[in-house]
Amino acid sequence: MGIIDSFRIDGKTAIVTGCGRGLGQGIAQGLAEAGANIFGVGHAPAAAETGKLVEAAGRKFQYLSADLRSMDPIEKIFDSAEEAFGGVDILVNNAGIIIRNDSVDFTEEEWDQVMNINLKTVFFMCQAAARRFLKQGRGGKIINIASMLSYQGGIRVPSYTASKSGVKGITMLMANEWAQHGINTNGIAPGYMATDNTEQLRGDENRSKAILERIPAGRWGTPGDIAGAAVFLASPASDYVNGFTLAVDGGWLGR
Repeated sequence: MGIIDSFRIDGKTAIVTGCGRGLGQGIAQGLAEAGANIFGVGHAPAAAETGKLVEAAGRKFQYLSADLRSMDPIEKIFDSAEEAFGGVDILVNNAGIIIRNDSVDFTEEEWDQVMNINLKTVFFMCQAAARRFLKQGRGGKIINIASMLSYQGGIRVPSYTASKSGVKGITMLMANEWAQHGINTNGIAPGYMATDNTEQLRGDENRSKAILERIPAGRWGTPGDIAGAAVFLASPASDYVNGFTLAVDGGWLGR
């Protein structure tokens, strides 16, 4: 296989959570352009725009609306993806939420909401994928969307910081256990992206200015900036990459 061909994922099936917009949509489009059919998961009734982008790339798209605040939908997600496409090869855990509040005022409900979606569900989605990969006997790719706050403390987002630090940690743990079976578990840590999660920051002129001044690339990231990293980690080109969380941050962590 030539080096360019090693980035192709033709005929593969990828489950992408949170695919309806933002980073999830960009990842779904990128994986489709590299050859994968997409089984999208989200909390909205439909993800029509993402479906059109996937189909424009010549790939198939199926969607399931699911509440990832609990583990209840997990088996249905994988069963439905297998029914639609005959198997699952790639899992992208992108769905997540953020709640901002001073740590002295942070509530148990705010803590649990974020931790359940961002960490608990992510782990059990990975577990379900690994079980399917082991049964299929051909390995697989797991990509967990982490954060700059997997490396840093942040401000006013205690549960988000805890959850994303946890994502980085369990990604390493799962690689330690599953790499021997041909399952690559890696993460992507997006920098400051122009998505719904950063709308408040971008709307705060002073915070936005301070953030941009620290990013060597001098701009907010876009969903398209994440797509290349996702394609790499989903493809044979990354077959010897295990347990690593790749920063796509415009140079933020280098400052």
